[in-house]
Formats: sequence, C-alpha cells, structure tokens
Amino acid sequence: MKNNLKMLAIDLGASSGRGIVGSFDGDKITLRENHRFPNEPVIAAGQFSWDILRIYHEIKNALRTCALGEDKDIASIGIDTWGVDFGLLDKNGHLIANPVHYRDTRNDGMVEYAFRTMQKEKLYAETGIQFIDFNTLFQLLAVKKDTPELLAAAKDLLFTPDLLAYFLTGNKQTEYTIASTGQLLNAGTGEWSEEIIRTFGLPREIFGKIVQPGTVCGELLPQVREEVGDLSAKVISIAAHDTASAVVAVPATTDEFIFLSSGTWSIMGTETKEPHVDEKSLAYNFTNEGGYGKTIRFSKNITGLWVEQESRRQWAREGENLSFSELSAMAAEAKPLKFIIDTDDPRFATPGNLPKRIAEYCRETGQGTPETKGEIVRCILESLALRYRYTVDKIDEMCGKRIPAVNIVGGGTQETMLSQFTANACNRPVHTGPVEATALGNIAAQAIALGEVKDLDEAREIVSRSCEMKHFEPKDTAAWDEAYERFLKLI
Repeated sequence: MKNNLKMLAIDLGASSGRGIVGSFDGDKITLRENHRFPNEPVIAAGQFSWDILRIYHEIKNALRTCALGEDKDIASIGIDTWGVDFGLLDKNGHLIANPVHYRDTRNDGMVEYAFRTMQKEKLYAETGIQFIDFNTLFQLLAVKKDTPELLAAAKDLLFTPDLLAYFLTGNKQTEYTIASTGQLLNAGTGEWSEEIIRTFGLPREIFGKIVQPGTVCGELLPQVREEVGDLSAKVISIAAHDTASAVVAVPATTDEFIFLSSGTWSIMGTETKEPHVDEKSLAYNFTNEGGYGKTIRFSKNITGLWVEQESRRQWAREGENLSFSELSAMAAEAKPLKFIIDTDDPRFATPGNLPKRIAEYCRETGQGTPETKGEIVRCILESLALRYRYTVDKIDEMCGKRIPAVNIVGGGTQETMLSQFTANACNRPVHTGPVEATALGNIAAQAIALGEVKDLDEAREIVSRSCEMKHFEPKDTAAWDEAYERFLKLI
C-alpha cells in the first residue's frame, strides 16, 4: 500500500459541515480537520431550503485546502450527509430548484395523505421504513400535489450526497444507504419499489441505478480541478447516509451488537442480514435502512441529547452559561431515579423552555417537581437510558434473542454519565467510541474501495485500534428495573 494513504471525508450535518483528512498507515487511521463551515438553511418565499450551492462551494474550499497544502496527494473523496432530502435535475443536468429542507411545512399531513392511496400496512410491508413525515416519498407527494411542474421537468432525482458528487464529477449515481432512507425501496431487494412508484404515479425515469457503497463515482471534472487545484483523487460513493457511515465504524467484536449513534438525536438498532418486516416491527415503528455490504440497519430514531442541549440553551438565555461538564457534576449530586420523563413526548420535541416543561410533566405524573438544575439533568439522562432499555428490549424481542452488548458511537459518548446509566438500565455491558464515528466510517469505506483494507470486519478492527474506547459494566440493576416499571407506566 501507499505510505500513509490519505483520503478526504466530507461530513455534512444539519447545522455544519467539515472536511476531514484521514491518514491510514496500514495499522491505524488518524483524522485531521482541514475545513469547517456552517450549514445554514434559508427561508425564502415561504420555503425552507438547503443552500446547496454554498455547501458545494465549501466542499471545494476543503479540496482547495488539500491541493494547496500537505494533502495534495489525497487518493479519494467520500461524502456523507443526513438522509431523505434530494435535488431534481432537468434534461440538461441543471438543478431545477434548491433542495427543500426536511423540516419544511410542505410535509405536514403527507403521511395521512399517502395512506389514502396505499394502506399503511401495505406501504410498510413493501418498504420496512418507519413513518416520518419528511421521508422522501412524502416529500415527492407534496411536490406532485403542490408543484407538479417541477416533477414534469425532472429527468433525475439525486439524494444530497449523490447530488454533490455529481457536481464534482458530472456522473449521476444513487448510493444504496442514502436511497434506503426515503421509503422508496423494496425492503427485500434493496432496489426501487416499482409498486410504490406506479401506485403513487411518480415518474419512473427520475430514479436512476442504485449502487452499493464503495462504488467509484468518477474523477473531478476538469473545471473543478482548474478551480481548486490539480487533485487526482477519485470520488467514491461510500455509505453516504451519515448513520450508515457511523455504523461502519462500530468497533464491535462480534456479529451481534446493539449500536447507538448518540448525539442530538439517537439512532439505536442492530445490524442484520435480512430486513425485519412484520406486525411487531410496524407496531413498534422500526425501520430497515441499508447498511454497508448489503446489510440492514434495523433501528429506530429516538430522542437523544436534544433535551439536555435545549435545557442548557434555556439556562443560557436566563443568564447562566453552564458547560456540559458542570451540568454533569450537578447531576451527580442529585438523588438517583427520583424523576422520570418520556423523552419522546411531543412536548419535548420543539425549542423553548424545556426545564419548565420537564417540571410540568413531573407534576402532572405525580412525581413532584424537580427544583434544581442537577435534578433536571439527572432526570433527562436517566430517562434517556430507560428509553434505550425499552428500545433494546424490543430489538431482543423481534430478533428472538438477547443481544449481548451495546456499542455507543458519536458525540454522545462524551457524556459518560449517560453511558453508565445505559449499562445500568439495559443490564448489559456498554462500549463507547469512537467519537468521530461518521468520519472514521467514511474513511474506512474509502480504504476498502481502494483495496487497502480487506473488508468490513478488518475495517472495524482498524477503527478499534484508532480510537479511545471506554467500557461500562451494569450497576444497581435492581433499582433500575424498578425505575423501568415506572417508565413503562408513563409511556
């Protein structure tokens, strides 16, 4: 292999993006951020849209930083983003309109609107995807209903990472893991659902060939190289959905593990060979999204550290700017398992005075009122852990076996109190790390595609050597079992 192979990960989140250079020396991957930028959606003419050309401009800045510095020898580029959102191209390959943000109000009521055409049970049986109003299918139905001229003019639909790769290379392809988020694929085949496309009257020609992670998209266009510098890097379609990339980087030691991608949101699930699509998975609203190597991410989107983050913002608005470490120290002093909330309750989903809402919830459910910030933060973290326990129990039930351990990756691993609470609540070991799971998974998939890493198993071994891992064993399980019974009554 090349001495210290370099690859560039473009990691795009809903509020910021980064260029990260990954260096692989044959044993470990090291990461170095080379460009960071805000990702600021725009409201214009009453629509909430992504500023996709600004994002593209910032990606070129990351490339330019490589070309003008010590990383001009990067071998490849991979792009990962959030799911479901897309751009439409016309017959000349031009973007018809800015991609609309998944939180735009055009999606309101579209799930129920879709059920008028295809029964809920049939739609789930076909796709295996949990129902969220911003899924690509529902967005397309909103376009068809409100602005049909856009669909009439469209020749191609490209999801966000595929669209950005097209801007760089001029080549159009649809990567499997990102396409799987949209509720448009057949769960069994992993290909476009002809039944859904036909039943909902969507134009078949806009849905291009689906490729697996690791497929080369192409080289940088001459005009791109002229603008950013003479880079010979290939653009590779890695596991382009950010959670799929994060799961690539789960350093599991066995084939059976629970993954928890922890941050503002939590995505919790397990990796399977086949989809789980039945009455139970529908009732529990679990999803079957694509993973690397034609695996399935059988998982559920649940509330994450948003509740703590928004509480901290509220306290800052009130003049107390506290760090997360300070809040954790306060929580450590509070009485254990005194207050419990359902973190997935809709009242906690929107910005505002969450400490006040938490206090109101506790009073309404006969628990009294948390009086201190420590009590509120401890309530949040313990309640999240109990929600994780509920999700783990459902995974065990549907898989027909007890999966032995939980692997937590992402920024939430830095909240060590929550990691310990998760071990306690789930009564199984918890392993945490890496923090930079998405970027590591992005880089690892590039290394596999370049032939420098054998397969997913070897990639995970490399990741485990490349990051700091922490391990948590269950404690006080009897008290947590009692709290879980109280939690079940609440939900």
